[in-house]
Amino acid sequence: MTKGLPLVSSLETLAWRRPGKRLRISSYDSKGGNDDRIYIKPGESAVIADIAGAGCINHIWCTFMNEGFTPEKNSLRKVVLRMFWDGEGMPSVEAPIGDFFGMGHAQCRNFVSAPLQMSPQDGKAFNCWFPMPFSSNARLSITNECDTLLIFYYYVDYEGWSDLSGDLLRFHAQWHRECPTDGIPDEGMLNREWCFEGANTTGDGNYVILEAKGAGHYVGCNINIHNLRKSAKWDWPGEGDDMIFIDGEPWPPSLHGTGTEDYVNMGWCPQQEYSAPYHGLILGGRDNWKGKISYYRYHIQDPVMFEKSIRVTIEHGHANHRSDDWSSTAYWYQTEPHAPFFRLLPVKERLPIEEETLLW
Repeated sequence: MTKGLPLVSSLETLAWRRPGKRLRISSYDSKGGNDDRIYIKPGESAVIADIAGAGCINHIWCTFMNEGFTPEKNSLRKVVLRMFWDGEGMPSVEAPIGDFFGMGHAQCRNFVSAPLQMSPQDGKAFNCWFPMPFSSNARLSITNECDTLLIFYYYVDYEGWSDLSGDLLRFHAQWHRECPTDGIPDEGMLNREWCFEGANTTGDGNYVILEAKGAGHYVGCNINIHNLRKSAKWDWPGEGDDMIFIDGEPWPPSLHGTGTEDYVNMGWCPQQEYSAPYHGLILGGRDNWKGKISYYRYHIQDPVMFEKSIRVTIEHGHANHRSDDWSSTAYWYQTEPHAPFFRLLPVKERLPIEEETLLW
């Protein structure tokens, strides 16, 4: 890789000469037919790419169905994507496939962001444009924890290089869930008191989006909330500040925010579905913010650098009063080796909570 050449091509750099080769691994039918997919049995894994040498993955596309070409319920949480760089033993990417491609709750919707997109039909085609450099090997695998056969189509598009020069970090992504978050009961409290009062001067009980050690930069997340409160009172679940602690700093951290919707660059308890390059609201919830909500915020123009460690957190309700279902996927680049990830929950503990009729 030529020093000084942009890692990722853009409209501004299309005229620059790029060394290396454009390459692809896909699920095409090597016999020349139309069986352009792979089949993964329940409980089994498949390596979809095992690339030797140096290079950079810069686009992944995939889509899938289950046996009989029908979707299995919650399959987006039952299929797990993993990525390994340069012969490492622990994955640098580990997430349910739907969550990795930008949306939780085992759902998909058409949306457009700069690094991740779900595309028609009905968001069932997944795209990723995060650059993923490697010096000696890249290995991507899919694990099928569905009850039925997985029918999987994919492209892994990459540049092959003679060597990896420059100070290039490795791409990481990690899924996390707390269901429910550790809140407090609202009995005996006025709704305004429960929603807005109290103090959090440590950040200790915040929901953790990312905890990493090493040097690198955090480049964003998707956040998924299922409002579990059974109340007809004003019930906005996003009155929580973001707090990002860099290199072990104490509270208040260098990056302290003012509310969940503020962190995702929106305002006033939004419900309008919206997608932009770096922030969006894919799923806005029902009346009174009941049900399921999905946001994203990608720090592409404003990555959060760290030299030793980073802890990306957000309150679940003001002062962590709320007990809702929270999940997230964090994306970041860092030096290797990385710290162990959160334990990936067993498939039954990954499944979304079913919607229910709330009786006020």
